[in-house]
Amino acid sequence: MEKEAKNEIRKHKEPGLVIALIPLIFMILLFGIGYGVYKIKAPVLLITAAFLTAWIGLFLRFKWKEMEEGIVDSIRKALPAILIMLCVGIMIGSWIACGTIPMVIYYGLKLITPKFFLVTACFVCSVTSLATGTSWGTIGTLGVAFIGIATGLGIPLGPAAGAIIAGAYFGDKMSPFSDVANLAPVTAGSNLFDHIKHMLWSATPAWLIGLFIYFIVGLKYGGRKIESDNMIIITQTIKENFNFNILLLLPMVIVFYFAFTKKPTIPGMLISSFVAGILAIIFQKASITDVATAMNTGYQAHTGVELVDKLISQGGMMSMMEVQLVAFTAFSWGGIMQRTGLLSVILGRVMRFTNKVWSLVLTTIGSSIVTALATGSSYLSMILPGDLLSPVYKKRGLAAKNLSRIIEESGAIMVPLIPYSMAGVY
Repeated sequence: MEKEAKNEIRKHKEPGLVIALIPLIFMILLFGIGYGVYKIKAPVLLITAAFLTAWIGLFLRFKWKEMEEGIVDSIRKALPAILIMLCVGIMIGSWIACGTIPMVIYYGLKLITPKFFLVTACFVCSVTSLATGTSWGTIGTLGVAFIGIATGLGIPLGPAAGAIIAGAYFGDKMSPFSDVANLAPVTAGSNLFDHIKHMLWSATPAWLIGLFIYFIVGLKYGGRKIESDNMIIITQTIKENFNFNILLLLPMVIVFYFAFTKKPTIPGMLISSFVAGILAIIFQKASITDVATAMNTGYQAHTGVELVDKLISQGGMMSMMEVQLVAFTAFSWGGIMQRTGLLSVILGRVMRFTNKVWSLVLTTIGSSIVTALATGSSYLSMILPGDLLSPVYKKRGLAAKNLSRIIEESGAIMVPLIPYSMAGVY
């Protein structure tokens, strides 16, 4: 049996650098054209890339069964984080149903004063994105309302839009509910809450500096009166449709407790969700069916006000399906790359330029930014460099949370600055 196994290994061809780079180059071209031009969904493009890589594997005399084992091994490593994504969907739906997230948004909006409009807009958008896990949802709802206020106050739209987008993206990147914040540790092999806590050291100072600048710039707009129909409509509608109580913060407290005491993530999320479900029944008079539906397909608001409905109709396990499909298909491609030795060849060359920690960090930043520019995708700007460089970080004895932080802060944050990306267009 040992002889047969050895003979099987000897039959495999050793890929050269050119062959090893073909799947990577094809992936970048595929996303640049397929996603950038034709707006084809990422899972389809990733499956196509995996299909081509499998053909290269066959050329290198690997059997399909061997490559299939590589796919299974790759996905198995990511499974705990993928389960966390499901729990995130459950949490968002239950937190909105019980009134936790609407209450946070309501009191956040009440903080606004003309003198501190820019700093408040940034702060409120940060809190809203942190609570909901969606920068796009925050920008498309509260952002629109804030722009209306800025116009009425005579505040230049450039600084106003900058404050809104900066706040929304900061909250998104730091939220345990965010698809991007979940995908980064999945790719790098780190833990979600370790990843978020590690990002605090670099993201928070930048955010505080931004708030200070918005504070100074905004002082000259003091004395003006806020007159925004949208803001009044949002706060009144939320207040009319939800009953507020200090106990609605309990689901948040549970999650923070599990995070900072380093207890298992999934049980903490599920406990928080079920407590939120009970609170929804008590305070919002929701039925058990309503709570279960919010956890499954997401909370669906029917307030009659489109702005509010769009803002809080979110969550549910089904809302996380697209990002999970991206993860499954990306790790399928990565599994074939690893099993066929194509990834090892690329890593061998990369290792030559990453003898020092600083050079490895620069390589990671550069590869994330280049991938973001080439594909216009925040997912791919993390998945490709993360999958490629995670073995290098392990070999250097560096914690995976370092990699997950770098790829999110360099790749994902770069995407909204790219005009032809979906985020840039949005």
